[in-house]
Amino acid sequence: MLFASGQIPTRATGISTHTFNRHPPPQVTQEFKLQHVHVSSPPRSSSKKPRSRGLFHSLFCCLCHDQAEPPPVNNNAPLLVEENGTVSKVQVRPLLPQAKSKDAGKICVVIDLDETLVHSSFKPVNNADFIIPVEIDGTVHQVYVLKRPHVDEFLKRMGELFECILFTASLAKYADPVSDLLDKWGAFRGRLFRESCVRLGRDLNKVIIIDNSPASYVFHPDNAVPVASWFDDMADTELLDLIPFFEGLSKVEDVYTVLRQQRDSS
Repeated sequence: MLFASGQIPTRATGISTHTFNRHPPPQVTQEFKLQHVHVSSPPRSSSKKPRSRGLFHSLFCCLCHDQAEPPPVNNNAPLLVEENGTVSKVQVRPLLPQAKSKDAGKICVVIDLDETLVHSSFKPVNNADFIIPVEIDGTVHQVYVLKRPHVDEFLKRMGELFECILFTASLAKYADPVSDLLDKWGAFRGRLFRESCVRLGRDLNKVIIIDNSPASYVFHPDNAVPVASWFDDMADTELLDLIPFFEGLSKVEDVYTVLRQQRDSS
């Protein structure tokens, strides 16, 4: 497989074909909108288990996109271009501050957590990489976390190449400690959780989203690098296989050029 030519491993499929106008009027900054309605992809093999409801749903799954409060108005914030190409009359504050000097000019990569980098469960497992105590409705529960194979190499290299942002539908009280233990190299420059609103504040031409759920990037399919959902297959090589592709992608000026070609050819 020639990653340098813009090919993503064949297992990374399922990009949505929802389209929108990504050319705003002059002097208007277009922003990236994250959508976490969290629709699980159908299982690809018998090893992939359906998620349980109840506690698991309350901790890991996004309830509704209308649950987030509207962001405060900022008179200095750029105007927002909606998915249909119209300019919103409401000004919003970007979620992220200005990129650090070491990340100047780098592409911003938004990386999902659950079923992309790790798999978590309330069911005890002997080989858990982390056990996270989480309080839910006054009761402390143990969450057992498995790391996806090669996630260490993947995050280390991604942190060298990109401005990486963690974005997850999970609650911060679970995702924060998981990220603390998972990210040994400080790859994530920021973390955005279910409690956050959805405006990122980055140029669409310089944004990539990595996620196992197509619902997360339904408005921005040309920004997406989909990955197969991971649960417990310790022979999985998805993240390792993607590193050469991202090494090439980190050098492009416009991510659409490569990602749109990949989507159209799949």
